[in-house]
Amino acid sequence: MNTMTLWHISLWEFAALAAAALLVGFSKTAVSGANTVSLAIFAAVLPARASTGALLPILIVGDVLAVLTYRRHAHWPTLWRLFPAVAAGVVLGTLFLVWADDGVVRTSIGAILLLMAAVTLWRRRAARDDEPDSVATRTGRVKARSYGVLGGFTTMVANAGGPVMSMYLLSAGFRKLGFLGTSAFFFLIVNVSKVPFSVGLGLIDGKSLLLDAALAVFVLPGALLGRWAVNRINQRLFERLVIAATVVGGVQLLLR
Repeated sequence: MNTMTLWHISLWEFAALAAAALLVGFSKTAVSGANTVSLAIFAAVLPARASTGALLPILIVGDVLAVLTYRRHAHWPTLWRLFPAVAAGVVLGTLFLVWADDGVVRTSIGAILLLMAAVTLWRRRAARDDEPDSVATRTGRVKARSYGVLGGFTTMVANAGGPVMSMYLLSAGFRKLGFLGTSAFFFLIVNVSKVPFSVGLGLIDGKSLLLDAALAVFVLPGALLGRWAVNRINQRLFERLVIAATVVGGVQLLLR
């Protein structure tokens, strides 16, 4: 990528990127999936492919803060079920990025997000458990693998795996803290594993990391705001916000 493009931004554009970084922190500790708005802001200010690499380190900073906040609430059986499928999805996403242009990427991810939101709304159950065990059934394993591949694909292609995994965790019956703890570890591990692929594709380099260093300081206040807000959001509102963020993210990707 042309990394000099990253420095040809105005003060207002930098302010927009800073707001997006703050929203990353908020989404990681409050409403997962809301950072699709951050994705849109980065893609609006920077070239679409370059924005993917520039946003990834910011997401990792948010992941670290989320893990520190919710590390006791992770559900590891679910994570172990997901990781092999996610790895396959990341490889597929890398291959997709080799030939796909920005328009194809945006349309594909937007359609997947809207499909996941529709499926989740259709399959939502009235009863939910604090300790989900659906991954132990055959149906649960199939669902975990399907969402895992989609999550790995979308997170590699456009850092848009959050909404896909949000839909999976909601459909699996996770309540608020278990949802946040499980997704925190999931995305820290997955996003760190994506770094070598992004470097190999030329999406991350020294200049993009300098921009990230200037933006990373805005992630912390967003995370603190999210930690304060999550205690004031009930379960029903939490789920509605997650689904709404997913739909908004899917629509904006299709319309961009």
